[in-house]
Amino acid sequence: MKILVRAPNWIGDSILAIPAIRSLHENFPEDQMYIAARGWVKDLFSSFDFIKGVIPLPDNVNLKNLRQSANSLKEEGFQVGLLLTNSFSSALLFFMAGIPQRWGYASDGRRILLTKGVRPMKHQFSYFHHVHYYLDLISRLGYKTSPPELSLPLSQTQEQEAASFLTSLGIDFTRPLVILNPGAYYGPAKRWPISRFARLAEMLQERNNAEILIIGSYEEAGLAKEIATLMKKRPYILAGKTSLPLLAGIIHKANLFITNDTGPMHIANALKTPLIALFGPTNPHVTGPFQEPSAVIKKDVPCWPCLYRECPFDHRCMTSIESEEVYLACQKFL
Repeated sequence: MKILVRAPNWIGDSILAIPAIRSLHENFPEDQMYIAARGWVKDLFSSFDFIKGVIPLPDNVNLKNLRQSANSLKEEGFQVGLLLTNSFSSALLFFMAGIPQRWGYASDGRRILLTKGVRPMKHQFSYFHHVHYYLDLISRLGYKTSPPELSLPLSQTQEQEAASFLTSLGIDFTRPLVILNPGAYYGPAKRWPISRFARLAEMLQERNNAEILIIGSYEEAGLAKEIATLMKKRPYILAGKTSLPLLAGIIHKANLFITNDTGPMHIANALKTPLIALFGPTNPHVTGPFQEPSAVIKKDVPCWPCLYRECPFDHRCMTSIESEEVYLACQKFL
């Protein structure tokens, strides 16, 4: 058979779905598996040896794009489509593409478009990690699942390009390499204050002789520059300067990754790069690092979890985390 898996739309969710995708492959080892994904996540799947190909999808959902994508998928002749997204439009795409078997969670009013749909368990919305959320779909569809482990293979080219890129910056590999990820696409409520990031970076430079890299998207480059202006010794700013494959290779070279609750956190976790995750309005039991080596710093505040994108009060969940506290947590890994 030819099996098409619709990957989640966000980097973090796509990483957390990898154990489910691998489990599906293990149930159909002789069949050809393809991934359909939005442009900003498709490169995550390029190095898996069991994935036959990756089909890019338009970033914007409209009727014209749906028709064009459906026609392209129809030509491929897929027999099975697994939806790891919950949207109506993603199920409609598989329906329009004429994929005979369409599997997924029966959410967003799309039950009629699925040939095999299951409803999410109620506990999946409270303290059920997203890795298990995706795996549970596979098991409730009637297939075996393996013990979950996050992994993200890197090609030799990725490794070499990351090493060359860091060398071109003048990185001293005899010193600890620490990456800061101060952004969060979800919104400012997830972001630890930049002044705390700057103070932490200075302590790592002064006390651990660390090389500091700051990553992020093009839109988050301003955050990186603000942190740099608060530091005596300038860090390396990579925000907006790396592709996703290059970023993964760079993260793999790091000795420590310090991050808010956002997609690159899960890349580091899948690469088994030691990480410290700073959590504010969201629940680390649901979206936190899934495996070691990792540590979570979160404060118990009465308004948690609010899930707000912007804090309407004093942002105490994040401002209660001090730079010195995070620095001490870093020493476990450095």
